Amino acid sequence: MGDRIVLPRTLVLVGLMGAGKTSVGRRIAHRLGLGFVDADAEIEAAAGCTIAEIFARHGETAFRDGERRVIQRLLEEPAHVLATGGGAFMDPATRACIRARGISLWLRAELEVLVRRVARRTHRPLLNQGDPKEILTRLMAIRYPVYAEADIVVDSLDAPTENTVDRCMTALSEYLAHRAVSCPPAVVGSPT
Repeated sequence: MGDRIVLPRTLVLVGLMGAGKTSVGRRIAHRLGLGFVDADAEIEAAAGCTIAEIFARHGETAFRDGERRVIQRLLEEPAHVLATGGGAFMDPATRACIRARGISLWLRAELEVLVRRVARRTHRPLLNQGDPKEILTRLMAIRYPVYAEADIVVDSLDAPTENTVDRCMTALSEYLAHRAVSCPPAVVGSPT
């Protein structure tokens, strides 16, 4: 726990399924001495059913509406580390809320890494609709340009999770140092 980073806002991890948002996020939170929240788990708790069930019963639009409300509520809480679902950052209102109240970190991963990581999982509704590699390729084309709007970008490599966590901590420290230099002290950490 030797990391001396004081997080002025919630750190919001974004990226495709399989990028490592939950596993990396938990470790970052531990290093920062902060709480960790998985937005998908919060959505399931609020809905009283799984995300797959929400998709099946109500469709993606209803899921995204609920996701937006849950993330907005979570961003009103004290600073913590928040892992979001792969599509959350695609919603303009959710993205604006994250920009105003959080620090976004995109865990970017190459296709082959994502395919390997999601191969054994069956709880992802979007991947259950066909060939996962083809679906991920399509999602990358659509989502990566939007994810690129994140405040921080860190590559999630096919390596031990701690390597990615180390790179996230370094990037976060550099981002906060840059903000402190480019913003008057009274502005650092306040919503923009």
